[in-house]
Amino acid sequence: MRIAIFSDTYAPEINGVARTLKRYTDYLEKRGIEYRLFVPNVSTPVPTVPQVQRLSSIPFLLYPDCRLALPNPHIKHTLEQFKPTLIHIATPINIGLYGLHYGKKNGIPMVASYHTNFDDYLEYYHLSLLNKLLWKYMHWFHRSFDKVFVPSKSTKEKLLQNQIHDNIELWGRGVNHQMYTPNKRSSEVVKAKYQIKEKNLILYVGRIAPEKDIHIVLETFYSLPEHIRKDAHLIIVGDGPLFDTLSEQHQEQITWTGFMEGEQLAEVYASSDVFLFPSPTETFGNVVLEALSSGLPVIGANAGGVQHLVKEGKTGFLCEPKKVNQFARQTSILLENSDLRSAFSYSARAYAKTISWDEIFDQLLESFKDVLYKKKRISA
Repeated sequence: MRIAIFSDTYAPEINGVARTLKRYTDYLEKRGIEYRLFVPNVSTPVPTVPQVQRLSSIPFLLYPDCRLALPNPHIKHTLEQFKPTLIHIATPINIGLYGLHYGKKNGIPMVASYHTNFDDYLEYYHLSLLNKLLWKYMHWFHRSFDKVFVPSKSTKEKLLQNQIHDNIELWGRGVNHQMYTPNKRSSEVVKAKYQIKEKNLILYVGRIAPEKDIHIVLETFYSLPEHIRKDAHLIIVGDGPLFDTLSEQHQEQITWTGFMEGEQLAEVYASSDVFLFPSPTETFGNVVLEALSSGLPVIGANAGGVQHLVKEGKTGFLCEPKKVNQFARQTSILLENSDLRSAFSYSARAYAKTISWDEIFDQLLESFKDVLYKKKRISA
């Protein structure tokens, strides 16, 4: 199997898709499976990897810090030498269009993975009028694939309802249990580092952007009963277009760390008391799984991929999107009841440990083999 992968995002970019694809290529290397990856170049220096071809790029209109790869003649030369047996397209624009064209022209089996609820993003950026056009394009783009992979059941249902494809399969996500673990809890160290005096730590990790409902995080914190809020501190980890404005406007009992990763992030996860994540636009919710693996109860939105990760009343609570009163009430319940928090924490860690990256990628590979086998039978 030789896989050509096309994506408009990849490490070291910081988002769920880029991180998942890095895990994916690491797995392929570990299994000795040949691949070529076509992605945008980045401003920060990165090691040259023979399997990864970085292309000239331009800023994406909605996300200027994300870039769109620009196809060039070298791609065709690379592909002709590589002779892929399968094409995998992870983003439906720019470089993904090139991969689609090449696969169709050369009769190569193709799969796509759907990672982003673009229709939800249009609403947040006041572009809802483009919704019908978006789904029309998505239908056209995906119709040539042998199979489409999605991260969650709700995403699958959405694509089926919009008749994007009739062969849609789940490709979930895993978590590094050794990295994200309750054993790294050191609340006093974290509090001392950020000069936090309050007893309880509420954590949000994610992009500081409209589609994450970051304003709901802030409103929830301000809506906590006074006797609870005076002993609580909100830590917001992440960067994005709203960071500068919001971090200047909201400072009392709130710490804005900016971007964070690795051991530093794992320590903050494990040292917090509850994880607040109201985003309704997730196709999966990688940070939610990291929080659960860290033994952190989650108060999340009952929408998108998050609803499938949080076990109501066992590992956390699910609230209706944008209902600040619900988020505030459930956060208050967990902060007031340490025994309930401990029970949720134990269940959260136990659930997260059942999810393995290797198992998820093993299943993906078997599905690829199935695509190739069926294609071979049809052409025989």
